[in-house]
Amino acid sequence: MIYSDIALDAVMVAVICDLFFTRTQMLTKGIFWLTYGLILPFQLLTNWWLTSKNIVMYSPSEIIGRRLAGAPIEDLLFGFSLILFTLTLWEFFLRRSSRN
Repeated sequence: MIYSDIALDAVMVAVICDLFFTRTQMLTKGIFWLTYGLILPFQLLTNWWLTSKNIVMYSPSEIIGRRLAGAPIEDLLFGFSLILFTLTLWEFFLRRSSRN
């Protein structure tokens, strides 16, 4: 499995978890997109810094080949899934604790 496959799988798992398992519907909320919009520039800045200093390097055979801010576009997918999954679980456990 290459990095691209893992990134796409991570997005699918996060979306399915949000919409069907936890039913938090995070993707339908404006606050999620605002939060993602605030986080994205910092992700791009961090990606650029890590790749420009050769702290993180990617094998060309494992990525699609397109880059943004020095990192493969797969990093944006992976970052999106991490943010979505984290906020989904946060909301789920917040609702669950308020019921008790």
